[in-house]
Amino acid sequence: MATKQRLYRIVFHSRGKVYEVYARSVAQSGIMGFVEVGDLVFGERSNVVVDPGEERLKAEFEGVARFYVPMHAVVRIDEVEKEGVAKITDPGEGGKVMPFPLPFSVPGRGEPGGS
Repeated sequence: MATKQRLYRIVFHSRGKVYEVYARSVAQSGIMGFVEVGDLVFGERSNVVVDPGEERLKAEFEGVARFYVPMHAVVRIDEVEKEGVAKITDPGEGGKVMPFPLPFSVPGRGEPGGS
């Protein structure tokens, strides 16, 4: 009996957008503070219907064997039964994902090592 391959949905923030991708491999990285994502899976749908969002992701990750996401940028990782649509959205579009507030500093004030 063949072993069923695991499939994961990974949702993370990058460059002000929310990415949702599907992959066969997700692990704690050897690089401290990062999650390693590998073996990306894109829809094997009919060539007649083209999803521009998924095509954009395919182009962005073309030639990438694995990539690393900072742990603080990961929203969630789910093991799923079947693949959905990989996409890039603006944080406000879905209304379900709120970016984690990050600390900021004003130049010249309160910066570590500053005067």
